[in-house]
Amino acid sequence: MSNISKDILKVSKQTLLLIAGLVWLFAGFRVFTLGKDDVSNNKGNIILVLGIALVIFYLFFNFIFRKMLKKHTKRIVNHELEMRCLFAFFDKKSYFIMGFMMFFGIGIRNLGIFNPIYLGSFYLGLGAALFTSGVFFLINWMNYENTKLKYINQ
Repeated sequence: MSNISKDILKVSKQTLLLIAGLVWLFAGFRVFTLGKDDVSNNKGNIILVLGIALVIFYLFFNFIFRKMLKKHTKRIVNHELEMRCLFAFFDKKSYFIMGFMMFFGIGIRNLGIFNPIYLGSFYLGLGAALFTSGVFFLINWMNYENTKLKYINQ
């Protein structure tokens, strides 16, 4: 690959936060939509559905995605190079985790072993947690100077 094509794929640290935010927003929206469709097609008990979704949101956002948000923001801000590959918003381990989650999520969904109302409730909570993380990446992008001060050399 020539230097010109390599340079085309490089973006600033701030832009990496924007890309991360957009990717997480899109993923959250898609997962939430899958859940919404399952729930609306099965006309379940809305209180139970929302209760499950809120518990899933709380668990995934507070114990997984918030930590990933901080980890990746800190890694991006503290990297020695100002210009990075546009795919560097994740590290290798996170790409593996994302692939693992997608593989098993699609597999479980296609096997049909769970009632769609419960799977839909799970997806509502998971999608909302992903989407919320995307919003926080975008906040870090918009307030980049403050984000740098918060995470630099931590």
